[in-house]
Amino acid sequence: MSPTLKIPTTKLFCLQPEQLEAWATEAINRSLSGQIPAYIPLLVQADKSEFAVQIRAIDGEFMGFGRADKTFPLMSVVKPFVLLYLLCELGETAVFDRVGCEPSELPFNSLTQLQIDKGKPRNPMINSGAIALASLIPGENAIIRCQKLVTWLNQQANSQLFVDELMLDSVNATPNQNNGNLALEMVKSGVIQDAEIALETYNRVCCLSGTVEDLAKLGMLLVNNGDRTISEHCRTVKALMATCGLYQASGRFAVRVGLPTKSGVSGAVLSVIPGKGAIACYSPPLDHEGNSVGGLFLLEQIAKTLRLSVFE
Repeated sequence: MSPTLKIPTTKLFCLQPEQLEAWATEAINRSLSGQIPAYIPLLVQADKSEFAVQIRAIDGEFMGFGRADKTFPLMSVVKPFVLLYLLCELGETAVFDRVGCEPSELPFNSLTQLQIDKGKPRNPMINSGAIALASLIPGENAIIRCQKLVTWLNQQANSQLFVDELMLDSVNATPNQNNGNLALEMVKSGVIQDAEIALETYNRVCCLSGTVEDLAKLGMLLVNNGDRTISEHCRTVKALMATCGLYQASGRFAVRVGLPTKSGVSGAVLSVIPGKGAIACYSPPLDHEGNSVGGLFLLEQIAKTLRLSVFE
């Protein structure tokens, strides 16, 4: 693999391509200690050494390393953008009537957390919250709902996201009983009305796929959006990414790195640098909290070296 570089003009790119390559190589080595989740058969087939990163800036410049052409499912990295879409379409009241905005104390798929909270998801970044939001996407079935979302995202971000039907088949081949229990609990509490369509929509949305370029472009939606209405909602999304995007690791990551970040079980990670740019990474092996080992390592090196923390 070799670095790709378009000559930068922004301060974000004080980073030299040789330094990015060195960190990426170390990230790949570190990632080999992680695990690839076994509950989605097609994900298990991922190569542990696969790696791709792209850094984009508000002036259009970009720097990358690794498999720029590699497509992968966004999985939970799509959750901030489901939130953004619904905030724009339905408004804050409709959204936060269904989900909270507090960090979860228990793992991202915890039924116990949902029961403690009397059936209302703690935040939109955990599974229960994302299932609740999936139930709000307009449309008579999961296919129509997902198509509305992906069309909006591709138009807004100039990305080329698509539904990976093979990955969706793999997800559906081994139904996630825990997610099913979360949905039933929310039906009992009145947060959602139809568990089946909520889960079908959630699964399809999580199988939206693209490259690191597509993911970085999505991140740019949250950086410096010219649309005033969208920009106001972007602040909310970034705040929830910073406090909830990495599950129980969110607080530690905020202290060490200080960037709004969201991870996914596929090994995708997205960090937003407010007012400056976005960093998208793909490295499949995960740590015990479900976050990309290599991705978080690389983000920490970049953020600390360039002093990108929002708390600087």
